[in-house]
Amino acid sequence: MSTTNSLKTDYKERIVPALMKEFSYKSVMQVPRLEKIVLNQGLGIAVADKKIIDTAINEMTAITGQKAVATLSRKDISNFKLRKQMPIGVRVTLRHEQMYEFLERLVRVALPRIRDFKGIESKFDGSGNYTLGIQEQIIFPEINIDNISRLLGMNITFVTTAKTDEEGFALLKEFGLPFKHN
Repeated sequence: MSTTNSLKTDYKERIVPALMKEFSYKSVMQVPRLEKIVLNQGLGIAVADKKIIDTAINEMTAITGQKAVATLSRKDISNFKLRKQMPIGVRVTLRHEQMYEFLERLVRVALPRIRDFKGIESKFDGSGNYTLGIQEQIIFPEINIDNISRLLGMNITFVTTAKTDEEGFALLKEFGLPFKHN
Protein backbone atom coordinates (compact mmCIF):
# COMPACT_ATOMS: atom_id res chain seq x y z
CA MET A 1 0.00 0.00 0.00
CA SER A 2 2.97 2.35 0.34
CA THR A 3 3.12 2.95 -3.41
CA THR A 4 -0.44 4.27 -3.36
CA ASN A 5 0.37 6.82 -0.74
CA SER A 6 3.39 8.02 -2.69
CA LEU A 7 1.25 9.06 -5.66
CA LYS A 8 -1.41 10.57 -3.42
CA THR A 9 1.12 12.52 -1.35
CA ASP A 10 2.91 13.46 -4.57
CA TYR A 11 -0.38 14.99 -5.73
CA LYS A 12 -0.86 16.94 -2.50
CA GLU A 13 2.74 18.08 -2.03
CA ARG A 14 4.03 18.60 -5.58
CA ILE A 15 1.25 18.59 -8.18
CA VAL A 16 -1.22 20.91 -6.40
CA PRO A 17 1.34 23.72 -5.86
CA ALA A 18 2.65 23.31 -9.43
CA LEU A 19 -0.84 23.59 -10.94
CA MET A 20 -1.78 26.48 -8.63
CA LYS A 21 1.26 28.34 -9.90
CA GLU A 22 0.69 27.41 -13.57
CA PHE A 23 -3.00 28.40 -13.70
CA SER A 24 -2.83 31.00 -10.87
CA TYR A 25 -5.69 29.55 -8.83
CA LYS A 26 -6.76 31.44 -5.72
CA SER A 27 -7.75 28.33 -3.73
CA VAL A 28 -6.50 24.76 -3.44
CA MET A 29 -10.08 23.63 -4.12
CA GLN A 30 -9.86 25.02 -7.68
CA VAL A 31 -7.01 22.70 -8.57
CA PRO A 32 -8.28 19.87 -10.79
CA ARG A 33 -8.02 16.38 -9.35
CA LEU A 34 -8.43 12.86 -10.65
CA GLU A 35 -11.94 11.70 -9.77
CA LYS A 36 -11.96 8.16 -11.13
CA ILE A 37 -10.44 5.85 -13.72
CA VAL A 38 -12.85 3.73 -15.74
CA LEU A 39 -11.60 0.67 -17.64
CA ASN A 40 -13.95 -0.54 -20.34
CA GLN A 41 -13.83 -3.43 -22.79
CA GLY A 42 -16.41 -3.69 -25.55
CA LEU A 43 -16.76 -7.33 -26.52
CA GLY A 44 -19.11 -7.59 -29.48
CA ILE A 45 -17.59 -11.01 -30.22
CA ALA A 46 -19.15 -12.28 -26.98
CA VAL A 47 -22.52 -12.60 -28.74
CA ALA A 48 -21.28 -15.84 -30.27
CA ASP A 49 -19.26 -17.15 -27.30
CA LYS A 50 -20.38 -16.57 -23.69
CA LYS A 51 -17.05 -17.72 -22.19
CA ILE A 52 -15.34 -14.58 -23.55
CA ILE A 53 -17.17 -12.41 -21.00
CA ASP A 54 -16.07 -14.63 -18.08
CA THR A 55 -12.47 -14.58 -19.29
CA ALA A 56 -12.57 -10.78 -19.70
CA ILE A 57 -14.06 -10.31 -16.21
CA ASN A 58 -11.27 -12.45 -14.70
CA GLU A 59 -8.57 -10.56 -16.62
CA MET A 60 -9.94 -7.12 -15.71
CA THR A 61 -10.25 -8.14 -12.07
CA ALA A 62 -6.61 -9.33 -12.11
CA ILE A 63 -5.42 -6.10 -13.74
CA THR A 64 -7.26 -3.70 -11.42
CA GLY A 65 -7.56 -5.68 -8.19
CA GLN A 66 -11.27 -4.87 -8.15
CA LYS A 67 -14.18 -7.03 -9.37
CA ALA A 68 -15.19 -6.25 -12.94
CA VAL A 69 -18.84 -6.22 -14.02
CA ALA A 70 -20.41 -7.22 -17.32
CA THR A 71 -22.12 -4.44 -19.30
CA LEU A 72 -25.40 -5.38 -20.96
CA SER A 73 -26.84 -4.41 -24.33
CA ARG A 74 -29.65 -1.86 -24.26
CA LYS A 75 -31.64 -3.02 -27.27
CA ASP A 76 -32.14 -5.75 -29.86
CA ILE A 77 -30.11 -5.48 -33.05
CA SER A 78 -31.01 -8.38 -35.29
CA ASN A 79 -28.19 -7.83 -37.83
CA PHE A 80 -25.66 -8.48 -35.08
CA LYS A 81 -27.66 -11.35 -33.51
CA LEU A 82 -27.93 -9.17 -30.41
CA ARG A 83 -30.74 -9.33 -27.85
CA LYS A 84 -31.56 -6.83 -25.15
CA GLN A 85 -29.74 -7.44 -21.83
CA MET A 86 -27.03 -9.66 -23.38
CA PRO A 87 -23.55 -9.19 -21.87
CA ILE A 88 -21.42 -7.37 -24.49
CA GLY A 89 -18.65 -5.80 -22.45
CA VAL A 90 -16.80 -5.53 -19.17
CA ARG A 91 -16.00 -2.51 -17.05
CA VAL A 92 -14.39 -1.44 -13.78
CA THR A 93 -14.54 1.95 -12.06
CA LEU A 94 -11.60 2.73 -9.79
CA ARG A 95 -11.62 5.48 -7.17
CA HIS A 96 -9.41 6.56 -4.24
CA GLU A 97 -6.62 4.14 -3.26
CA GLN A 98 -7.20 1.59 -6.05
CA MET A 99 -7.23 4.41 -8.60
CA TYR A 100 -3.83 5.77 -7.54
CA GLU A 101 -2.40 2.26 -7.31
CA PHE A 102 -3.59 1.39 -10.83
CA LEU A 103 -2.34 4.71 -12.25
CA GLU A 104 1.11 4.10 -10.80
CA ARG A 105 1.28 0.57 -12.27
CA LEU A 106 -0.02 1.84 -15.63
CA VAL A 107 2.60 4.59 -15.93
CA ARG A 108 5.59 2.74 -14.44
CA VAL A 109 5.05 -0.83 -15.65
CA ALA A 110 2.34 -1.36 -18.29
CA LEU A 111 2.84 1.52 -20.76
CA PRO A 112 6.61 0.99 -21.13
CA ARG A 113 5.88 -2.64 -22.13
CA ILE A 114 4.03 -1.55 -25.30
CA ARG A 115 5.97 -2.37 -28.48
CA ASP A 116 7.48 0.69 -30.23
CA PHE A 117 6.05 2.99 -27.56
CA LYS A 118 6.51 6.67 -28.36
CA GLY A 119 4.03 8.23 -25.94
CA ILE A 120 0.27 8.56 -25.86
CA GLU A 121 -1.91 10.96 -27.87
CA SER A 122 -3.03 14.11 -26.12
CA LYS A 123 -6.63 14.33 -27.34
CA PHE A 124 -9.08 15.28 -24.60
CA ASP A 125 -12.89 15.32 -24.71
CA GLY A 126 -13.33 19.08 -24.32
CA SER A 127 -14.00 19.07 -20.58
CA GLY A 128 -10.69 17.86 -19.19
CA ASN A 129 -11.26 14.09 -19.38
CA TYR A 130 -8.98 11.74 -21.27
CA THR A 131 -9.48 8.29 -22.77
CA LEU A 132 -6.53 6.07 -23.61
CA GLY A 133 -7.06 3.13 -25.95
CA ILE A 134 -4.95 0.01 -25.44
CA GLN A 135 -4.82 -2.66 -28.14
CA GLU A 136 -3.61 -5.62 -26.07
CA GLN A 137 -4.29 -6.57 -22.46
CA ILE A 138 -0.92 -8.40 -22.26
CA ILE A 139 0.98 -5.20 -21.43
CA PHE A 140 -0.19 -5.68 -17.84
CA PRO A 141 2.14 -7.93 -15.84
CA GLU A 142 -0.86 -9.50 -14.05
CA ILE A 143 -1.88 -11.23 -17.29
CA ASN A 144 -0.21 -14.56 -18.01
CA ILE A 145 0.45 -14.70 -21.76
CA ASP A 146 0.19 -18.50 -21.84
CA ASN A 147 -3.44 -18.41 -20.67
CA ILE A 148 -4.61 -15.90 -23.31
CA SER A 149 -7.14 -17.20 -25.83
CA ARG A 150 -7.40 -13.93 -27.76
CA LEU A 151 -5.97 -10.42 -27.54
CA LEU A 152 -8.50 -7.90 -26.30
CA GLY A 153 -8.13 -4.14 -26.22
CA MET A 154 -9.62 -1.73 -23.73
CA ASN A 155 -10.31 1.92 -23.10
CA ILE A 156 -9.01 3.59 -19.96
CA THR A 157 -10.84 6.84 -19.17
CA PHE A 158 -9.37 9.34 -16.72
CA VAL A 159 -12.19 11.47 -15.29
CA THR A 160 -10.92 14.72 -13.79
CA THR A 161 -12.55 17.75 -12.19
CA ALA A 162 -10.74 20.00 -14.68
CA LYS A 163 -12.88 22.58 -16.49
CA THR A 164 -10.72 22.74 -19.62
CA ASP A 165 -8.54 20.37 -21.64
CA GLU A 166 -5.40 22.37 -20.80
CA GLU A 167 -6.01 21.88 -17.07
CA GLY A 168 -6.73 18.17 -17.54
CA PHE A 169 -3.62 17.76 -19.69
CA ALA A 170 -1.44 19.54 -17.12
CA LEU A 171 -2.85 17.38 -14.31
CA LEU A 172 -2.30 14.05 -16.10
CA LYS A 173 1.15 15.13 -17.30
CA GLU A 174 2.10 15.87 -13.68
CA PHE A 175 0.87 12.38 -12.73
CA GLY A 176 3.45 11.05 -15.18
CA LEU A 177 1.38 10.02 -18.21
CA PRO A 178 3.84 9.94 -21.11
CA PHE A 179 2.20 12.19 -23.71
CA LYS A 180 3.74 12.59 -27.16
CA HIS A 181 5.50 15.90 -27.63
CA ASN A 182 3.55 17.83 -30.25
